[in-house]
Amino acid sequence: MLINYIHAAMHKATYELLEDESFYGEIPECPGVLANAETLEACREELQDALEGWIILGLRLGHTLPILNRIDLN
Repeated sequence: MLINYIHAAMHKATYELLEDESFYGEIPECPGVLANAETLEACREELQDALEGWIILGLRLGHTLPILNRIDLN
């Protein structure tokens, strides 16, 4: 279930090429999950790392996580 949640969240990610030619990514449904890197692939990897940490911390602190594709980790 956790891997499916991560995949669902990553499919909702948005990316933007910035003026300095680095990439910015975020997952709007997961507040605070963002990344910035020199390449799109590196940005995607950093974003997934940020997402995983966000999920772990959220669960540990008892935060309500968003339901994604009917996957509820709460």
